[in-house]
Amino acid sequence: MGGDSVVSSHGTHEDSSLEEEEFPFLSSHSLPPLSRENTMNEKNVLDFEEICDESAQPSSAVDFVNSDRKRHSVYQEILQSYDELKIDSKSLKEAKEKILSYKPGTWIEKARGLKLCDYDVPETTCLILVGPKGSGKSSLINRISKVFEDDKFAPARAQVSYNSLIGDGTYFLCEYMFPRDSNSICLYDTRSLPDNSRECDKILKNWMTKGVRNGELVVRFEYLVITFPPIFSNVNIYVKFYQFSIRSIDSQRLRKSLKHKGDMKGFFSNKSRKVNFVICVINSLLVLNAMENAGALEDKYIETIVSTFNCPFLSFKDDKPVLVFTHGDLLSLSDRARVHAYLGELLGIPPTKQIFDIPDCDNLVTESAVIGMLRYTLEHADRNFPQKSNGS
Repeated sequence: MGGDSVVSSHGTHEDSSLEEEEFPFLSSHSLPPLSRENTMNEKNVLDFEEICDESAQPSSAVDFVNSDRKRHSVYQEILQSYDELKIDSKSLKEAKEKILSYKPGTWIEKARGLKLCDYDVPETTCLILVGPKGSGKSSLINRISKVFEDDKFAPARAQVSYNSLIGDGTYFLCEYMFPRDSNSICLYDTRSLPDNSRECDKILKNWMTKGVRNGELVVRFEYLVITFPPIFSNVNIYVKFYQFSIRSIDSQRLRKSLKHKGDMKGFFSNKSRKVNFVICVINSLLVLNAMENAGALEDKYIETIVSTFNCPFLSFKDDKPVLVFTHGDLLSLSDRARVHAYLGELLGIPPTKQIFDIPDCDNLVTESAVIGMLRYTLEHADRNFPQKSNGS
């Protein structure tokens, strides 16, 4: 599930078992058998390798076997990471304290003898959550908030739609500081991404190149300079234009509603923040449905995940976003492992290092996943802070 610094996945079988109240959905299980055509015992493997050597079988056949065995091994590793989780309360508390005491640049890598002062370190590390409709971004904000707040009776910070099919969802960029009284970490909840890839890329490019502002609904454009004739003493009037972020699929009712809300005075923050890293959030229920059912809607959802995750504007050098899948508490453990493995193979990232299973449930395992995800994200954000220019 990621978060290796928090969770130990080694030890004896007796030590690695979890208390039922810590991981209520966990039960004794073994790796489900592969299908008949993919099942291969050790003797079959040796026989197949000998046949390949003697008969010069096409490399594609060898690649298929290697790929199948690798997939089987990854699936085992993921299941083991669930089954052998051991929550060390002391280590968990220490890891949590590291996040709470974090300052931008804490985990910066001082390459080539550079010092912290040689980097352009922001006052606040800004992380942005992106994902399709119903992926659980707002719920994830609330889950993270609960991990770092001792007040169990505090109301949810982000508005969540009970029914994403009819709920309004998130339409305005919303900033959340973690913890509340700190300015070190801020997470931005965003509107769900459209299915139209061109429209999606335009939105992501705007957020990543122009920054994000709390309460913003609009797409910002550059200043337009209007020069008046000499009779007005060559006065330059600077006019800043805004265009409402209306999408092609938005209904007329929604467009009017967004325009009315967007026209409210004093709603926007004057401070624009540069995004330092990206958290992609997806719904594991919809992924599993796409894995098991072939159809236009299912294919479109997977296509949206791939195109969003691989959008070049979301990467920092070689670092692609961290991936979080939600709603795992509604799936069996085996299905969660299947989704985990599928996403790693689909996106070409290590499933137990860069993909985090964060369900909407309150236990130590979820807490460790949240802390591990933030640790990964903040470390990679620090790593990609730019160096100051020579003129700085």
